[in-house]
Amino acid sequence: MTATDVPELVATGLTVRFAGLTALDGVDLTVRPGSLHALIGPNGAGKSTCFNVLSGVYRADAGSVRFGDAELTALPPHRIAALGVARTFQNIALSERLSTADNLMLGRHRLTRAGVLSAGLRLPRARSEERRHRARAAEIAEFVGVAEHLAVPAGALPYGVRKRVELARALCAEPRLLLLDEPVAGMNGPERHAMARAIRQARDALGLSVVLVEHDMAMVARLADEVTVLDFGRRIAAGPPDRVRRDPAVIRAYLGEQS
Repeated sequence: MTATDVPELVATGLTVRFAGLTALDGVDLTVRPGSLHALIGPNGAGKSTCFNVLSGVYRADAGSVRFGDAELTALPPHRIAALGVARTFQNIALSERLSTADNLMLGRHRLTRAGVLSAGLRLPRARSEERRHRARAAEIAEFVGVAEHLAVPAGALPYGVRKRVELARALCAEPRLLLLDEPVAGMNGPERHAMARAIRQARDALGLSVVLVEHDMAMVARLADEVTVLDFGRRIAAGPPDRVRRDPAVIRAYLGEQS
């Protein structure tokens, strides 16, 4: 897959209200094909709400989300996933008793063609398909740097490794758009660098688009092509990282400094 195979993501006028509270207020967001777009802002700015609208967890009260020709706004998460959108979670959402390999196979589910009966009876077609999927999952594990842990239960892995396993599982869905919710939260320095390297390599090698919700401004500056800044549910700045970091509104709202 190359960036030319990836549609543009365009969100316009996104508005979300919860019991009278406006969590998003007319937010616009454009993610160019093959780019890494960071969504930042202080706590309570609306980042997670925006992220959940993009992935179908929340439905916007107003506005539109288009991924190429597909309108995502009213689609449930599984339909959005079927269009090539995968996500990770701020809180790790792996099956702890399953091995790393089996967790990665969960990411291949949408690509599985054998029916339940064929798989249950272990028919030749189903076995052949499973071998192909396990081989691809092993390739992705090697790519992300978790191949040595394939046989290990996810719950027995160190925190930083589990975060990378979750990234690998999302990549196992062969996404065109990858949504990463605070992928380095809780990590130490070396773990952050390893995760940043894996994200950059995935974007460059696979040609996919990435939307990143992150508090680590140093990581955002290193990785992002474009940044959108939210504050109190509104977009207050957008553009390349260097320009956004110098924006007086961002300095006041996000960095907590005086302009």
